Amino acid sequence: MSEILAHAEHGVLTLTFNRIEKKNALTSPMYARLADHLMGAADDAQTRVLVIQGQENLFTAGNDVSEFLQRPPASLEAPVFRFLRAIADFPKPVIAAVCGPAVGIGTTLLLHCDLVYAGDNALFSLPFVNLGLCPEAASSLLLPLRVGHAAAAEKLLFGEPFAADEAHEMGLVNRVLPPAEVNAYAQQQAGKLAAKPMASLSVTKALLRKPLREAVHAVIVEEAMHFERMLKGPAAKEAFGAFLAKRKPDFSGL
Repeated sequence: MSEILAHAEHGVLTLTFNRIEKKNALTSPMYARLADHLMGAADDAQTRVLVIQGQENLFTAGNDVSEFLQRPPASLEAPVFRFLRAIADFPKPVIAAVCGPAVGIGTTLLLHCDLVYAGDNALFSLPFVNLGLCPEAASSLLLPLRVGHAAAAEKLLFGEPFAADEAHEMGLVNRVLPPAEVNAYAQQQAGKLAAKPMASLSVTKALLRKPLREAVHAVIVEEAMHFERMLKGPAAKEAFGAFLAKRKPDFSGL
């Protein structure tokens, strides 16, 4: 069975993370499939709205650590960057339905979504500094604009998980619901949008996103350059080694 499920109905394309045994950790093939679906849907007149979801107790644990260490992104043409460009440029409304853990890119991809609905069990996390890395997906630009500098600094510098209610208060999510209702509610909202005139939806989204479009792409590239360099550095090696060994990392002197 595919690790990214795609279902199209009544103008709504739903992409579902489906690697449950690995906590929906994302791999290069999964990023490639997501990017392909996004690029295809952007040009498909039958697709009017996109929904990204997981299960009612799991969104995604972020990057698959083992694959990430063995085969890190080698260039800006790597699947993960293809996906980021595709979602940043997607011309139609994007809705995310988030329950359970949303780690790393599981949180930063939400900054490229137009609407985010979360279960009250959602747990967001931006652990980049704790892994000896830096933000990605243009989150160093978009998160402060969304939630304010102080809140963004706290979440990015400490990397500590935060719950759905706080995410809602900060403006990261639109509504918090019982987990069993989230995916259905996202579909309901997607259906409402799909019934509206496509040109109006597309132009409205383009106007909302236009002021930051060039900056988003520039920051994705700049973050990627730092990320690639830091991934090879001693802090990241210590952090990932400690993670795999299930011990506390020691960053003294780093």
